[in-house]
Amino acid sequence: QVQLVESGGGLVQAGGSLRLSCAASGGTFSSYTIGWFRQGPGKEREFVANVARSGATLYADSVKGRFTISRDNAKNTLYLQMDSLKPEDTAVYYCAANCRSSFSLICRATGNFEVWGQGTLVTVSS
Repeated sequence: QVQLVESGGGLVQAGGSLRLSCAASGGTFSSYTIGWFRQGPGKEREFVANVARSGATLYADSVKGRFTISRDNAKNTLYLQMDSLKPEDTAVYYCAANCRSSFSLICRATGNFEVWGQGTLVTVSS
């Protein structure tokens, strides 16, 4: 069973950048679509971005042009580069692995992922 550990969260001022990492152990996610989700204070968990086995990416409109998702299958690691951060990006960020579908649009729903990390907190101050 794959296990995921996120890192890289922290406190940053608006306009700043952070890079999140998600390391997988106990297996590989190279054959699957994997992604990032986030849950802000008092909000439901929402889709941020995913990357397919092919390398094709999909982003939520709220982060498009500011965030970049990437994967390194050799290192079994998923990344999220976050630039031009806004206070509304404040949330716990979760990586998710092994989407049950091969369609990126389907892999925007939390219920389609088999494995989740514990989350890393990102706080953006104004």
